[in-house]
Amino acid sequence: MTSRAYISGIYEHPTRKADDKSLAQLHAEVARGALADAGLTMADVDAYYCAGDVAGWDMPGTGPFSMIDYLGLNIRHLDTTESWGSSYINHVSAAADAIAAGRCQVALITLAGRPRAEGAATGTAPRARGFSAAEAQFELPYGPVVTNLYGLSAMRHMHEFGTTSEQLAWIKVAASHHAQHNPHAMLRDVVTVEDVVNSPMIADPLHRMDCCVVSDGGGALIVVSPEVARTLNKPMVAIRGSGYSPQTTQGGWIDLTKSGAVISGPRAFAEAGVAPADIKYASIYDSFTITVLIQLEDLGFCAKGEGGRFVSDGRLIAGQGGLPVNTDGGGLCNNHPSNRGGMTKVIEAVRQLRRQAHPKVQVDNCDLALVHGTGGALAGRHGSATLILERE
Repeated sequence: MTSRAYISGIYEHPTRKADDKSLAQLHAEVARGALADAGLTMADVDAYYCAGDVAGWDMPGTGPFSMIDYLGLNIRHLDTTESWGSSYINHVSAAADAIAAGRCQVALITLAGRPRAEGAATGTAPRARGFSAAEAQFELPYGPVVTNLYGLSAMRHMHEFGTTSEQLAWIKVAASHHAQHNPHAMLRDVVTVEDVVNSPMIADPLHRMDCCVVSDGGGALIVVSPEVARTLNKPMVAIRGSGYSPQTTQGGWIDLTKSGAVISGPRAFAEAGVAPADIKYASIYDSFTITVLIQLEDLGFCAKGEGGRFVSDGRLIAGQGGLPVNTDGGGLCNNHPSNRGGMTKVIEAVRQLRRQAHPKVQVDNCDLALVHGTGGALAGRHGSATLILERE
């Protein structure tokens, strides 16, 4: 993986509610923003990466081909790998592979969504979407939705390891401390542990403040070859390691306190030749507070069952704790476009490595960052993707 590809362009859409924009327009605007950040144009792009978000309610047609047409791209490589929230982290790894194989030199990755404008709310959509899904006839009678699936993982973790609601609340507290410095964040008020545990119960033991926001918006990344990266006036952010692992229900033999990160994390660390102790900053998918806690354990930042103690007392707050996490406010406070948070996790990690995060949350001497995303639900089938990024 050493120096085979670099992230040279990033852009996060500032909107959090896109009543006046189509899905295709959001994709175009984030693409243009990331290219401008890299100092490139649409004419330089020879590969395009996207997932299922290109075919939303207001983007009928032929999915990625419609988007390529809309953007006016002339490409020689295309990848539409769909792994939900982990898609865009996988796309970064896939783009690095394609560049190393000589299939392209400038890869554009886009995400856009309008769930808030379309009236969506966190956890209201059944996990088994429609009766055509393989699991539908077995699961739909029990009413699985996102919130109660994550509630299952949280309750089991509390049962096995003594984790408390107050410990989970510290993850939200950390996110709020960071979001106060982000002018685009949906929730900018700093909250306390008491605020979180006294907020309404949504899916026992998860409270309202344990849940992510619902937002429109999106983001884009530009991954380039070493040759192209050296011609651009940008800090060199190298892709050092990656790992991916799906996790299924395995016919009921599932550990509700474990995620696919137990496999994807070690793979990424091994490829990069580093360890969890070397990481200066971590971008961790935070659809719920329990999501962060379980992934920190599975990635090796602490032992299984010790996550509650690890995240407590400001451990995740930049400038206070030992492992700053989600310094843009994350999905818990900043945004969660199209229910796919992996994209924004990469963007904030690159900001940190470039020394472009807000001064109040910028991590000192940040040269090595981890990005981790989850697509699906922890208590059900999902995929985990991990990236290790380094500033050269």
